[in-house]
Amino acid sequence: MNGKSCARLYGPGRVKASGTLDAPSRADHPAAMSRALHAFLLAIRDLASARVLAILAQSLALTLLLLGLSGAAIFFGARWALEQWGWLDTATRDMASVLVVLALIAGGWLLFRAVAIIVIGLFADGLVADVEGRHYPAAATHAVDVGWGQNIRLALASLGRLIGGNLLALPLYVALLVTGIGTPILALLVNALLLGRDLEAMVLARHPGRPRLDRGARWPLGLLSAASFVVPVANLLAPLLSAAMAVHMLHLSDGDKKHDR
Repeated sequence: MNGKSCARLYGPGRVKASGTLDAPSRADHPAAMSRALHAFLLAIRDLASARVLAILAQSLALTLLLLGLSGAAIFFGARWALEQWGWLDTATRDMASVLVVLALIAGGWLLFRAVAIIVIGLFADGLVADVEGRHYPAAATHAVDVGWGQNIRLALASLGRLIGGNLLALPLYVALLVTGIGTPILALLVNALLLGRDLEAMVLARHPGRPRLDRGARWPLGLLSAASFVVPVANLLAPLLSAAMAVHMLHLSDGDKKHDR
């Protein structure tokens, strides 16, 4: 991407004479959103890669397996706990079981998002390496390999942020139930913040010396990712698309030269 292309996409005030980008500021939020949309479109094109499709198949199969096991464990665990309360009659326990199922359905988005991000984190190094190798070969030569141990640590850190962030927001979730739409909107915003941080960490693991994205760039990254998890069917692709989008977002923010292949 040359200096003129950068200027058209991000605004002339952001482009140095060399054609690279100045560090983004709070005033650059519209440009950051444009960059995020561009990164998202590039991520969609990455689905044509054979390696990306292989990672998609593996991660999706593992995600659905873990999602089913998690849902079953929660349901039967709650059912067992209810049965230990001897003062509940059979009808009440059955009603409580129905409520557990409804709660699982209502919280299914969060459960899927948690499992999917953990799983894609396990495959992150291969995915990021493939995207960088095809689009940003110069950056790929300076990347470090991320082992399974670090991938697992990143996944657990993501899970911790997910649980902690949503537990902190839980009182507001409950309070906004009366509005009908307030709770899902707040959940989307909270998880946009969390996902932006998670996706950034996933890519920076291969580039530990690089500066982090500023908040104005992480926000649209997380928002587009969180929104993609909401769309039925498309949400199956959301984890992989989000990770690929984060790769493009990071390198486009630095003005790295992109090579389409």
